[in-house]
Amino acid sequence: QVQLVESGGGLVQAGGSLRISCAASGRSFSDYGMAWFRQAPGKERESVAAVGWSSAVPTYADSVKGRFTVYRDNAKNTVYLQMNSLKPEDTAVYFCAAKYRAFVTVRIPQREYEYWGLGTQVTVSS
Repeated sequence: QVQLVESGGGLVQAGGSLRISCAASGRSFSDYGMAWFRQAPGKERESVAAVGWSSAVPTYADSVKGRFTVYRDNAKNTVYLQMNSLKPEDTAVYFCAAKYRAFVTVRIPQREYEYWGLGTQVTVSS
Protein backbone atom coordinates (compact mmCIF):
# COMPACT_ATOMS: atom_id res chain seq x y z
CA GLN A 1 0.00 0.00 0.00
CA VAL A 2 1.24 3.47 -0.91
CA GLN A 3 -0.21 6.81 0.12
CA LEU A 4 0.45 9.81 -2.12
CA VAL A 5 0.03 13.44 -1.12
CA GLU A 6 0.52 16.29 -3.58
CA SER A 7 1.46 19.81 -2.56
CA GLY A 8 2.80 23.07 -3.95
CA GLY A 9 -0.03 24.08 -6.22
CA GLY A 10 -1.23 27.66 -6.42
CA LEU A 11 -1.87 30.69 -8.58
CA VAL A 12 0.86 31.91 -10.90
CA GLN A 13 1.01 34.34 -13.80
CA ALA A 14 1.58 33.17 -17.34
CA GLY A 15 5.28 32.77 -17.98
CA GLY A 16 5.97 31.97 -14.37
CA SER A 17 7.21 28.83 -12.67
CA LEU A 18 5.93 26.46 -10.04
CA ARG A 19 7.18 23.25 -8.50
CA ILE A 20 4.73 20.72 -7.21
CA SER A 21 5.59 17.71 -5.08
CA CYS A 22 4.20 14.29 -4.38
CA ALA A 23 5.23 12.67 -1.11
CA ALA A 24 4.82 8.93 -0.79
CA SER A 25 4.52 6.78 2.29
CA GLY A 26 4.15 3.07 2.74
CA ARG A 27 6.01 0.54 0.64
CA SER A 28 9.44 1.28 -0.82
CA PHE A 29 9.07 4.36 -2.97
CA SER A 30 11.97 3.40 -5.22
CA ASP A 31 10.02 0.34 -6.38
CA TYR A 32 7.37 2.46 -8.06
CA GLY A 33 7.11 4.08 -11.41
CA MET A 34 5.63 7.54 -10.93
CA ALA A 35 3.60 9.80 -13.15
CA TRP A 36 1.94 13.17 -13.13
CA PHE A 37 -1.52 13.59 -14.63
CA ARG A 38 -3.67 16.65 -14.89
CA GLN A 39 -7.34 17.31 -15.37
CA ALA A 40 -8.81 20.60 -16.47
CA PRO A 41 -12.52 21.41 -16.01
CA GLY A 42 -14.62 19.59 -18.57
CA LYS A 43 -11.67 17.64 -19.92
CA GLU A 44 -10.34 14.13 -19.49
CA ARG A 45 -7.41 13.40 -17.26
CA GLU A 46 -4.17 13.35 -19.24
CA SER A 47 -0.67 12.17 -18.51
CA VAL A 48 1.95 14.92 -18.64
CA ALA A 49 5.13 13.33 -17.27
CA ALA A 50 6.38 9.99 -16.05
CA VAL A 51 9.52 8.48 -14.61
CA GLY A 52 10.09 4.76 -14.14
CA TRP A 53 11.18 2.93 -11.03
CA SER A 54 14.79 2.19 -11.88
CA SER A 55 17.10 4.68 -13.59
CA ALA A 56 14.45 5.38 -16.16
CA VAL A 57 14.53 8.30 -18.54
CA PRO A 58 11.56 10.62 -17.95
CA THR A 59 9.00 11.05 -20.68
CA TYR A 60 6.69 13.99 -21.35
CA ALA A 61 3.56 14.88 -23.20
CA ASP A 62 4.21 17.02 -26.25
CA SER A 63 2.24 19.86 -24.71
CA VAL A 64 4.74 20.25 -21.85
CA LYS A 65 7.98 19.04 -23.38
CA GLY A 66 10.78 21.54 -22.87
CA ARG A 67 8.84 23.36 -20.14
CA PHE A 68 8.21 20.71 -17.46
CA THR A 69 10.72 18.49 -15.71
CA VAL A 70 9.87 15.46 -13.61
CA TYR A 71 12.39 14.06 -11.18
CA ARG A 72 12.39 11.92 -8.11
CA ASP A 73 14.30 11.91 -4.85
CA ASN A 74 14.10 8.38 -3.54
CA ALA A 75 15.81 9.37 -0.28
CA LYS A 76 12.90 11.74 0.39
CA ASN A 77 10.20 9.47 -1.08
CA THR A 78 9.14 12.34 -3.27
CA VAL A 79 8.57 13.02 -6.94
CA TYR A 80 8.55 16.57 -8.25
CA LEU A 81 7.22 18.37 -11.27
CA GLN A 82 9.05 21.57 -12.09
CA MET A 83 6.86 23.67 -14.38
CA ASN A 84 8.36 26.62 -16.25
CA SER A 85 6.96 29.01 -18.84
CA LEU A 86 3.48 28.25 -17.61
CA LYS A 87 0.51 28.96 -19.85
CA PRO A 88 -3.16 29.48 -18.99
CA GLU A 89 -3.90 26.13 -20.65
CA ASP A 90 -1.77 24.44 -17.98
CA THR A 91 -4.49 25.28 -15.46
CA ALA A 92 -5.73 22.01 -13.98
CA VAL A 93 -5.74 19.78 -10.95
CA TYR A 94 -2.48 17.85 -10.98
CA PHE A 95 -2.38 14.29 -9.65
CA CYS A 96 0.48 11.94 -9.03
CA ALA A 97 0.13 8.23 -9.57
CA ALA A 98 2.21 5.15 -8.81
CA LYS A 99 2.62 1.77 -10.44
CA TYR A 100 4.65 -1.01 -8.81
CA ARG A 101 7.94 -1.89 -10.53
CA ALA A 102 6.95 -0.35 -13.83
CA PHE A 103 8.90 1.42 -16.50
CA VAL A 104 6.12 3.91 -16.94
CA THR A 105 5.91 6.44 -19.73
CA VAL A 106 3.36 9.11 -20.59
CA ARG A 107 1.71 6.59 -22.88
CA ILE A 108 0.61 4.41 -19.96
CA PRO A 109 -3.12 5.04 -19.41
CA GLN A 110 -4.43 6.05 -16.02
CA ARG A 111 -6.23 2.74 -15.50
CA GLU A 112 -2.82 1.05 -15.20
CA TYR A 113 -1.83 2.96 -12.09
CA GLU A 114 -2.47 1.42 -8.70
CA TYR A 115 -2.29 4.43 -6.41
CA TRP A 116 -3.35 8.05 -6.69
CA GLY A 117 -3.11 11.22 -4.72
CA LEU A 118 -5.99 13.64 -4.26
CA GLY A 119 -4.45 16.32 -6.43
CA THR A 120 -3.25 19.89 -6.16
CA GLN A 121 -4.74 22.84 -8.04
CA VAL A 122 -2.54 24.83 -10.40
CA THR A 123 -4.02 28.00 -11.84
CA VAL A 124 -2.20 30.10 -14.43
CA SER A 125 -3.57 33.57 -15.03
CA SER A 126 -3.16 35.39 -18.31
